[in-house]
Amino acid sequence: MALIVSDPVDTVAKLRAILPRWNGNASRKDHDRVNDVAASFIARSPYVIISSATHDGGHDVSPKGDEPGFVTVQDDKTLIIPDLGNHRLDTFENLLVDPRVGLLFLIPGHTETLRIAGTGQIARDEVLRAPFVMNGRLPELVLVVTVKQVFMHCSKSLVRSKLWSPKSWTHADDAPSLAQWVKSTVDTAETLEQVQGIHDRDRENRLY
Repeated sequence: MALIVSDPVDTVAKLRAILPRWNGNASRKDHDRVNDVAASFIARSPYVIISSATHDGGHDVSPKGDEPGFVTVQDDKTLIIPDLGNHRLDTFENLLVDPRVGLLFLIPGHTETLRIAGTGQIARDEVLRAPFVMNGRLPELVLVVTVKQVFMHCSKSLVRSKLWSPKSWTHADDAPSLAQWVKSTVDTAETLEQVQGIHDRDRENRLY
């Protein structure tokens, strides 16, 4: 049975009556370009989460990761991200319909995150792809992000979650695997061990 919300917050006025806007630095920290602080953060980040909108009004969130600095700051309004994905191409297909993207950069051990919003364009220009050769392979595409909004998030969520504390990683060993997910959703005659083997070999041989 579907959950029924008896007291929805469905207007801005109602929302702000409950949680008034705070007029401290947090409400004034937005910037419209990548300044030196943001560029320094991106240069140290090995992981970015990219959000985009689907053709039917839904949403998609995709993780991207590589060595720190794999996202290039081309200038203060432009980022370039190499395509090192799995060929699902969810983000790229979404951008062909709606160019808006959101980025969240993380640095392991660091409790602040960097958030960027803008628009994305898929590019195949060889001059843009050339700096991203990995293991002798040139990425087929890059994502060019035109920056509209930049700001840093405070540390509270990462402090509360203890995300970077190894002592808090109590569920990692028995967490569900991708192979388990595939077996639960895909009609396949392969055993769990066979599916896991496919993923293990893919991770070892097809990182780039």
